Amino acid sequence: MRLFAVPLVILIHFTAAFADRPNLIVVLADDLGFGDLGCYGNDSILSPRIDQFAAEGLRLTSCYAAHPNCSPSRAGLMTGRTPFRMGIYNWIPMFSPMHVKQSEVTLATLLRHAGYQTCQVGKWHLNGKFNLPGQPQPNDHGFDHWFATQNNALPNHRNPENFVRNGRELGRLTGYSAELVAKEAVHWLRNERDPKKPFFLFACFHEPHEPIASAEKYRKLYPHEDPAFSAHHGNVSQLDAGFGRLLDAVKQLGLNEDTVVIFTSDNGPAITPIHPHGSAGPLRDKKGTVYEGGIRVPGIIRWPGEINPGTETDVPISGLDFLPTLCQLGRAMLPPERELDGTSFVPLFKGKPLERAKPLYWQFNRAKGKAKVAVRDGKWKLLASLTQPGPTTGADLTQLEMQGIKKAELKDFELYDLGVDIQESMDVSGKQPKVLKRLKKEMQAIYEDVQREGPVWPDWKWPRHESGRIIWPDYWLNRER
Repeated sequence: MRLFAVPLVILIHFTAAFADRPNLIVVLADDLGFGDLGCYGNDSILSPRIDQFAAEGLRLTSCYAAHPNCSPSRAGLMTGRTPFRMGIYNWIPMFSPMHVKQSEVTLATLLRHAGYQTCQVGKWHLNGKFNLPGQPQPNDHGFDHWFATQNNALPNHRNPENFVRNGRELGRLTGYSAELVAKEAVHWLRNERDPKKPFFLFACFHEPHEPIASAEKYRKLYPHEDPAFSAHHGNVSQLDAGFGRLLDAVKQLGLNEDTVVIFTSDNGPAITPIHPHGSAGPLRDKKGTVYEGGIRVPGIIRWPGEINPGTETDVPISGLDFLPTLCQLGRAMLPPERELDGTSFVPLFKGKPLERAKPLYWQFNRAKGKAKVAVRDGKWKLLASLTQPGPTTGADLTQLEMQGIKKAELKDFELYDLGVDIQESMDVSGKQPKVLKRLKKEMQAIYEDVQREGPVWPDWKWPRHESGRIIWPDYWLNRER
């Protein structure tokens, strides 16, 4: 791309001039709820490594995912852009035409062109044609090394069969997903990277997303009459152990002082009929909604010497903020002529105020419940539903969704003061007319801007769910791969 035809002399200058840049690690859990960790108030789950990590860094109490489910949240984190701008309207099934286009500029690409070595391990979920021709793969979006699955570890977290390393299918692996992902990350840190260069590691654990499988040593920590309870909680402890293994390697390699580590989740807890034991803590609802339980997630940042240990902030932070933040830390140029929706939160490291040009924004046309769009500005959060232009079920709605439902209009507004009502239990829209009017105007402006940019994808069929299982359309299963 012409945008990144950077002369070699400039890259050499960057490497020499910014040799003091920190290494960057982002660790992303999958379906881990706001209330699923000890350091966020859960007194039944054992998460000692994450809890200790929180004691060593800055704990975010208003950390938000970019979206209430998998693919859009990850797309927002990697680009700093509201996922609807890219047409990532929902989670991406295998073979779907939906994907993060080559024209999008990712965090990994920006850091790599600033001299960083880059690695992605674990869940990818940013394309339908994973490891197939026709859509960009992790290496096309800036990663030098990748060890990934398209979506979930399959058939579950135990002995998964669908990992790919740098384009090569690996077949059945022995072990559990968290340990395999951590093992690959540690191997890359020890043996593959150039120790003379800074690095960016994006470690995406599958736990505790379904289909869950937890090692016996973690399940037995939670004896319970419901095996799903033991499996889910054990899965969080399995995640905790994998994260701890990664932290141990960073310390053993002498990288602690030079490395920024961020831990977070891609959305709220799933809480399904099969695994109903995830927790959003005091928050309303769960994954798949734009209420707090669907989008507010754990967030912890450690940077020894730069961030005071044992601190916390309630300043709202979004996954969209990761790109401008890490680019600032890595002295990487932001992409020109690109509408970014995130803001660098580096000022928070020293307790300074964070100023935003516009409110935080979420949109999910398939969100469970009435609310489909939300904005947060300070302590205020406004939600709205959407008019449906035509059918509300079936294939026609699916195709409308693939167009971003561009003709829908905002309606049925709800306003909450999160400063006193974290549960979103008291709609104060009738008591705060000035706040309501201002946020409606801002929501409408962002909504219209996002709809203009989102692409339309070719017609295709979503898999359907029956009794907790995904039923794939026959033409997907039979088409040539």
